[in-house]
Amino acid sequence: MKKAEIKLNVELDDKNVPETIQWSSSDGENSDEMNAKALFLALWDAQYKNSLRIDLWTKDMPYDEMKRFFYETIQTLGDSFLRASGGDPMAEKVIGDLRDYCAHFAEKMEVIEPQS
Repeated sequence: MKKAEIKLNVELDDKNVPETIQWSSSDGENSDEMNAKALFLALWDAQYKNSLRIDLWTKDMPYDEMKRFFYETIQTLGDSFLRASGGDPMAEKVIGDLRDYCAHFAEKMEVIEPQS
């Protein structure tokens, strides 16, 4: 069995606001620590049937980048759900609705250019 380790290092200020976020993976091309400005981590607790989340962003995360980060995260959650659904037609339909919402979000938040 293969194992991989993902490390997260978060440096906090005196008010527990992230100053820096660094991450590394033992299974990547490069095991050096890399900088990040934000992270969303979600875990499923099978015993209690609920999700556990950590959402962090550094003080210097620009708002425009945060909007893009949210947009891309929502899009990729849809991709992940489709892969996990095993071809369920209802999942395809619902994720289509999610894609419509993502386009709406992106337009309203000016993440992408409006479609004409």
